[in-house]
Amino acid sequence: MRGPRYSQYDQVWIGILIGCIVPILAYGLTLYFYDLMDLFEIFQAANSNSIFRERTIALIAIIANVIPMQLLNRRDLPNAMRGIVFPTFVYIVIWMFFYGFELLGINV
Repeated sequence: MRGPRYSQYDQVWIGILIGCIVPILAYGLTLYFYDLMDLFEIFQAANSNSIFRERTIALIAIIANVIPMQLLNRRDLPNAMRGIVFPTFVYIVIWMFFYGFELLGINV
């Protein structure tokens, strides 16, 4: 036991689980809202470039991990916060592989 601040949820594997699930849920919700806005023709002009949309939705999904990190920070659960960093880093590497090199002008 580490003292009075110890929580059963302050574990790295819980952070890894949260860090894997939150971007997937955020990607699905963001994609749903984009499709809904397309249905009502709100984004008619932005519909021309599907790569931009796909790249942006993926980036929003990765950034969504900031919300649980902030919540865990407020509850003083540093090990769970550390766990969120690992899948976030993996998602960033995957995003860079698919979209980042094109943005940087690097041909792979």
